[in-house]
Amino acid sequence: MVEKNSPSRIVFLVLAYAFLILVGLVCLMPIWHVTMASLSNPSYLQTNKSIIFWPLHDVDFTAYKIIGNYQKLWQGYKNTVIYIIIQCGITGVLTVMAGYVFSRKRFFYRNGFMLFISFTMLFNGGMIPMYMVVRKLGLLDTIWAIVIPGALNVFNIILMRTAMQGISDELEDAARVDGAGDLTIMFRVILPLCKATFAVIMLFTIVGKWNEYMSALLYLPNRMDLYPLQMVLRTILFNNSKEITSSTDALSGMSLYGKSVEYAVIVASTLPILCVYPFVQRYFVTGVTLGAVKS
Repeated sequence: MVEKNSPSRIVFLVLAYAFLILVGLVCLMPIWHVTMASLSNPSYLQTNKSIIFWPLHDVDFTAYKIIGNYQKLWQGYKNTVIYIIIQCGITGVLTVMAGYVFSRKRFFYRNGFMLFISFTMLFNGGMIPMYMVVRKLGLLDTIWAIVIPGALNVFNIILMRTAMQGISDELEDAARVDGAGDLTIMFRVILPLCKATFAVIMLFTIVGKWNEYMSALLYLPNRMDLYPLQMVLRTILFNNSKEITSSTDALSGMSLYGKSVEYAVIVASTLPILCVYPFVQRYFVTGVTLGAVKS
């Protein structure tokens, strides 16, 4: 059905688009400010107190040259990528299995178990009990302390369960007639029909692991070589860039670039995830809302 463009509808559309554009500008402004600050002349940056819309005085890439020679930053990139790959593998398998089990009607106690695990979304042991569990398991100062505690998320299970419930039972019955088992049905019949939801769960996992630093702060007290990117970024910002500027081959007036380096590191740590998101964005709305409306 085509709606007529009545005067009231035109006014509504204009106001709606104006509001969305305003919200978009508010969201983009911090990213733009940080990017322009990282390219600004450091002398002018020191005295600036307002939002930067364009590089101050002239474009200066020295801050990016400095962080390019900072090995701990690249080590943080490497560690984060490793954590993301392992986390996505573990989370993907466990979430699909849990969603499949809780979506099958023949699992008699599915509602009771679902209520039990959903309870943990509101109430949990907290940071100290989790730390004690990780320590007792001997996971401190290992990569497994970063990926195992957050391997399974209740919200992801609910998304996958809802998506799988929307798939016709006749498909499973037909696969069983052909001799397929539960693993074959789960991974070769059900999962391909839920790829939008699966892509969203992977997106949540990647973004969450990319921005995470608290696990490293708690569980890697003696292994700085295992620090993820965000932990390296936190160290740089808390040290006011003194370490990175002092560890780089000295240029004249290198200490002047401390603030520029902070902005450059933020840009360097944010850019990869901004580049990944557009490729999975088309799955986002479909994956989240799949199964929300029953026909």
